[in-house]
Amino acid sequence: MNHTNSQEEANRKAKPVAPKVKELIDRTKSVILATVDAEGVPNSSYAPFVQVNNTLYILVSFMAKHTKNLADGRKTSVMFIEDESATKQIYARERLTVEAAASQVERDSEIWNTVVTRLKETHGKVVDVIAEMQDFILIALQPVKGSYVNGFGSAYFVDENLEILEHRNDVNHQSK
Repeated sequence: MNHTNSQEEANRKAKPVAPKVKELIDRTKSVILATVDAEGVPNSSYAPFVQVNNTLYILVSFMAKHTKNLADGRKTSVMFIEDESATKQIYARERLTVEAAASQVERDSEIWNTVVTRLKETHGKVVDVIAEMQDFILIALQPVKGSYVNGFGSAYFVDENLEILEHRNDVNHQSK
């Protein structure tokens, strides 16, 4: 194998720079949520979020199905995904999908106040209004594990800290 081929192989196997995951999160204002109810019926939705340390926080209303599912501590998955209008290839949109443990944050606790302040800074004065509504609760989404994809053949496992662990697909796609 010549130097050019070995360099191409090394580039293909190289992990993406860890800040790429952070950059995707930083340029996203809301997360896509996947939850299930007590009967196992799936529900997809979205919610504006902020990240404090390694935890994602969403302020959501009990009028939404996903809120009860999250408040009951059921399994959830969150997704950050590149805007369709910005992608060069719709089949290879950059995305981060994370399994997360959901827990409710006590109203008016120190973390509640910190996160609501961050939500206001990020999403505006509407947070002042909804944070006062009693049907809105603050949910902490603690990442467990997930995957990051940033193109064809470029899929990686991520850990609870949203750090790249390893290349996810060592087997190439098969053609007919």
